[in-house]
Amino acid sequence: MYKLNLPPFQPKLRATAGKATIYDALRRKFVALTPEEWVRQHFVNFLTAHKGYPAAFMANEVELHVGEKRLRCDSVLYDTALRPRMIIEYKAPTVQITQSVFDQIAAYNLLLRADYLTISNGLSHFCFKTDYDGKKYLLLNDVPNYQNL
Repeated sequence: MYKLNLPPFQPKLRATAGKATIYDALRRKFVALTPEEWVRQHFVNFLTAHKGYPAAFMANEVELHVGEKRLRCDSVLYDTALRPRMIIEYKAPTVQITQSVFDQIAAYNLLLRADYLTISNGLSHFCFKTDYDGKKYLLLNDVPNYQNL
């Protein structure tokens, strides 16, 4: 797989039915190892092991419904009242983070109204704080530690 711009991490890997899989600690199961999943597992480890995010307040593959349409957030961090605090969107390392990627996560936020939006392709990471009063997103220098949210 790809070398990422994230702290070292030793994921659990195995072959299932002849296909490579990686253990997802949040979903508590092995899932198909794709480039995007490689980024997700490394980034979740970064948040939990290095930024102090409690895994118990995080979920992967969160489904949203808009009428008949189904959307899926890659990861969501919740607060103790189970309100969304951060939406995280992952892309494969070969995918550039563009305005359309930001538009995708911003559309999810129309439904969830999270305080933070984070995007990563494993090489570049962007974190935005939502300013609802000013109706804008503020780019942060880094992904904040959990206690600073």
